[in-house]
Amino acid sequence: MKVFNQLLSFLGAPSPLAEGSEPKVYFLGIGGIGMSAIARYFQSQGVKVSGYDKTETVLTRQLSAEGISIYYEDKIECIDKNAHLVIYTPAVPKDSVALNFYQQNNYTVVKRSDVLGAITNTAFNICIAGTHGKTTTSTMVGHILRHSQYGCNAFLGGISVNYATNFWSNSKNVCVVEADEYDRSFLKLSPDIAIISSMDADHLDIYGTAENMEEAFIEFSKKVKPGGLLISKYGLNRAPDLSADHMLTYHVTDRKANVFATNIVIHNGSYQFDVEFNDSDAGNWILKGVVLNMGGKHNIENMIAAIAVAHHIGIEDNKIINAVADFKGVKRRFEYILKTGHQVFIDDYAHHPEELRALIAGAKNLFPNKKCTVVFQPHLFSRTRDFADGFAEVLDLADEIILLPIYPARELPMDGVNSEMILNRMHSEDRMLLSKENLLKHFEFEKAAHVEEGFEGNMVITAGAGDIDTLVEPIKEILIKRN
Repeated sequence: MKVFNQLLSFLGAPSPLAEGSEPKVYFLGIGGIGMSAIARYFQSQGVKVSGYDKTETVLTRQLSAEGISIYYEDKIECIDKNAHLVIYTPAVPKDSVALNFYQQNNYTVVKRSDVLGAITNTAFNICIAGTHGKTTTSTMVGHILRHSQYGCNAFLGGISVNYATNFWSNSKNVCVVEADEYDRSFLKLSPDIAIISSMDADHLDIYGTAENMEEAFIEFSKKVKPGGLLISKYGLNRAPDLSADHMLTYHVTDRKANVFATNIVIHNGSYQFDVEFNDSDAGNWILKGVVLNMGGKHNIENMIAAIAVAHHIGIEDNKIINAVADFKGVKRRFEYILKTGHQVFIDDYAHHPEELRALIAGAKNLFPNKKCTVVFQPHLFSRTRDFADGFAEVLDLADEIILLPIYPARELPMDGVNSEMILNRMHSEDRMLLSKENLLKHFEFEKAAHVEEGFEGNMVITAGAGDIDTLVEPIKEILIKRN
């Protein structure tokens, strides 16, 4: 009760709960990956949690199984009128019946980012930011700290395959937090250690320009506490403007960075490499024989950043190596759905041109002799409009491209903005636009098990941040039957 009252006070609640009261929190948009992590946090603290989301998903079903009441209708009858705290995501429409009821009746109504800032206010925080890479890197950091028994509380933007969750708690007052740049949420955090993996333009519906977005990352770097550490990707645009008392850079292979990989060897979809660490303050260090059982060369780079954190906080070398070898990845981050002799199926959350570039390049690097078919579902009308040229250029790297209609998420349709914007800018002859239903028919009738001349097998990649993940199991079943 004391901790909950401290949290309410930090968030500006008018009065504390009386001793013996049952604290109650209601979530608007509880099925979001970031929201669900905080819902699980409150559940772990003995708080009664309930909430609303517009559709049932695998994640909301998991939350329900954990004892959280979830409603799928935006009605006054469904909400908890006795809630002491109401948390909402910016994705909830402003005309939401429940949101307006709570706001108009003087409930304590706050954004997810405010609550995350309040929860971590007195903790030692490791915050991972970046247009892409942050989910995988934060899960890697949290996994190393958990596996090594260093201990941490983890608030992640993806589901750890090792633990089948995006949140876990520990008595140690250390938090690993995915620092989300959307809506400038990460500026409410107070990192002791921060990672910035990338600053590529995105969310231009919020920021307006790439320059404004870069300014937000620069401001985030200044949030690092006095004496804290900033670990940033080597070569970032505006890198000279980043600021912290102690700064390191990392890169997959560039020796001009403070931390980088050497002696990279590929074996059956996994990597073995050494990590070199050169720091004028802490000296030089080499970690030999690291094994990462996750595809994508960009994930070596993500792991390098996580290893740098682990080394900085004093985790022993052998514990780091053992933790990395045991890392099973993140759901929908270069996730192997199938991996047989002549057939590979990878699912990934990639929804930005640079994420797609890393995904396709990484997959083709691991399986250079397989035909690469990419199924991509664009996410958001605004993102498709802003990056149509970039999507077209990157998708042309594949041997075959299948586009799905745009997943709108929080947006209404925009005139003239559709998946054909990307399709018409591509140069590949083997490209098509299909509905989800016709995509499955395409896989059913295409003789994809036949290995085309010049290839030694087939590789299918599904990518996107919408509901393309609902097609993964049906596609998998079709591919298995054809095998």
